[in-house]
Amino acid sequence: MNRLKNLVVGVLILSGVMCGCESDEGGKERVVGVEAGRDSLEVPEFNGDSAYIYVERQVAFGPRVPNSVEHVNCGEWLADELRRHGANVIVQKGKSKAFDGKILELSNIVGQYNLGSKNRIMLYAHWDTRPFADKDIIRINEPIDGANDGGSGVGVLLEIARQLGDKAPNIGVDIIFFDGEDYGAPEGTPSTSTSYLEWCLGSQLWAKQPHRYGYRARFGILLDMVGAKDAVFNREGTSMRYAPSVVRKVWSRAEKLGYGKWFQNRETPATIDDNLFVSELGGVPSVNIVDYRMNVIPMGYGPFHHTHADNMDVIDRSTLEAVGKTVLSIVYSE
Repeated sequence: MNRLKNLVVGVLILSGVMCGCESDEGGKERVVGVEAGRDSLEVPEFNGDSAYIYVERQVAFGPRVPNSVEHVNCGEWLADELRRHGANVIVQKGKSKAFDGKILELSNIVGQYNLGSKNRIMLYAHWDTRPFADKDIIRINEPIDGANDGGSGVGVLLEIARQLGDKAPNIGVDIIFFDGEDYGAPEGTPSTSTSYLEWCLGSQLWAKQPHRYGYRARFGILLDMVGAKDAVFNREGTSMRYAPSVVRKVWSRAEKLGYGKWFQNRETPATIDDNLFVSELGGVPSVNIVDYRMNVIPMGYGPFHHTHADNMDVIDRSTLEAVGKTVLSIVYSE
């Protein structure tokens, strides 16, 4: 993810060609009528230890850089985990040209719950990792573990998927793991008016052609870098532009649950992240729960951002739990 200096509103130019989808109709479907969404359900207990293990399992594959064996193996595991937790899974395959001209083989992994409901929300994160450590001072050309940036959001969503499989929600929920989010040009590369299109390649492909024709969701929640010690989730600028009411919903829920330490109320700059393309092009107003610390210069993503220090040592179970319990509470109150 990168800072968005000039947020471009309007039609964005998309790069990449869709190659179709692989659909799995074998997953368990739990169908609840649309009208049932009026009454909230008891919220299941989110397990921070379980989310931590899901992050750890991803990191154990190695860096999840597109076109690598580690990336392929982890992607297959993620799809299998969603199936194991009762999701109907679609793996959306695509190709996209990276900033350096390389053609990337991308996979957006979608886990669908309660397919019979037209009342749907999206929960999403990116599962790829940075192909180089461009903010580090050592091994800058080597890929990073991406425990926080890549692993944490997916870990929380896998634990949420486990709960959805055990207790069907009233609404339809689509969990999406977007690919190619972190393949933008290295730090210090001169930027142009279209540099922001080098990021979030998987969500750009999805926004051009969603996993199901005519797909609609009421709103979306992006989890990006949600596992670090001392994380701070301020009200991110792109979220405030496209989905201010959803920001209020999520942040007020976190406050009621006692997570005000993490969910704070300062508005931070707009960012280039998957929620930009999902909101602007995909038509799903989305919020970004992202660790952005106002006291970190020049960008607030933490001193380990895009370095080899982004490993399991920075991951904190209590942070994962604060985010997971907040999001799960939203799901079961809709």
